[in-house]
Amino acid sequence: MNIMGQLALIFGLSLVGEGVAALLPVSFPASVISMVLLMVLLLTGVVKDKHIKTVSNFLVANMAFFFIPSFVGIVEHGTLMKSQALPLLVIVGLTTPFVYLVTGWTVQLLMLRRKRREELK
Repeated sequence: MNIMGQLALIFGLSLVGEGVAALLPVSFPASVISMVLLMVLLLTGVVKDKHIKTVSNFLVANMAFFFIPSFVGIVEHGTLMKSQALPLLVIVGLTTPFVYLVTGWTVQLLMLRRKRREELK
């Protein structure tokens, strides 16, 4: 699939995620809906990884560029950030180890699952 087709697929899934989020009675991020939809399509084989490989590699390689608007927003609200620095540092300090632990356990679980599948073959 060419680059324009890959972009169309990714942006199309983003558009569907926006539509689903607009229809939900509760507030839910459209980006999460789009990622879950993409995961389902990849796991079912409807979309193959080769169908989005070039564009996804480009997006991951240039990921820092996409954080510039967030950084500008933080800089614009610097005084508010300074006033909330202590609660923010406490939250980050408590949740970061938790995220590392959950990520590590998930990776170990997936590695064990893969090993068991290979043993069954």
